[in-house]
Amino acid sequence: MIINNVGFNHRHDGDFFIERPNGYGDFLLLILKTDAVFTLENKDIIVPKDSFFLYPQGMPQYYRCVPKHEFANDWVHFQFEADDEAEFMKRNIPYAKGITTPHAEFLSWCIKAIADEFTSPSPYAYENMQHYMWLIFNRVSDVINLPAEKAHGAEYELLMTIRHKIYAEPYVPRSITWAAHEVRMSPASFQYYYKKTFDITFVQDFINAKTEYAKMLLTSTNLNAHEIAEKCGYRNYEHFARQFRERCGITPLDYRRSKQ
Repeated sequence: MIINNVGFNHRHDGDFFIERPNGYGDFLLLILKTDAVFTLENKDIIVPKDSFFLYPQGMPQYYRCVPKHEFANDWVHFQFEADDEAEFMKRNIPYAKGITTPHAEFLSWCIKAIADEFTSPSPYAYENMQHYMWLIFNRVSDVINLPAEKAHGAEYELLMTIRHKIYAEPYVPRSITWAAHEVRMSPASFQYYYKKTFDITFVQDFINAKTEYAKMLLTSTNLNAHEIAEKCGYRNYEHFARQFRERCGITPLDYRRSKQ
């Protein structure tokens, strides 16, 4: 594996964006320290902070900060050598998909170590960087495949799929019945494991996803509050406004004014 460049704890103002229609000539690994907006298949998707994201070589890259918010991340540009990619594929880590991880701090520490080795005169620097890269991949693979105490086996991956869907498309109607069917659990078991895994109920997490999407629309579009409520999947504006205020402490319009 060849490390071409690395950045640790890079922070940018609220106008930050990356647009690379032809992608890059290598792989790009990102550890998000703030929420970010990724454009994938012509759709804007919010990827939450503490997520791992990997662009394959040559894939178009479009991502940016949530409007009016800081953007912060760690990143590594690298290339696989010899059988590296085949070994990587054994870990079942998907390309171009945000993977929220409880180990984000550890992954960030690994990237800092890579950054230190990148400029080190040590004859072991190359070997050390390989070590840290595989540590990152192994830990992310564990999140996907070995959830341990949080859930049992494949249940964790299924629950993560549900969570990814509600944050990627918070405007799509979802229910506990739908989610339980998706993961092949009873509604009661689904609610139990979701709360145990993420320390929040499915319903509250779904409302949080809608609220984050509404905040993005309030700061990046000219849509009025009623239109934004509809865009977020609400049929009733008062319901939207009440849930927004419960989470943000202010009305949607006051939130917009505070960010102007």
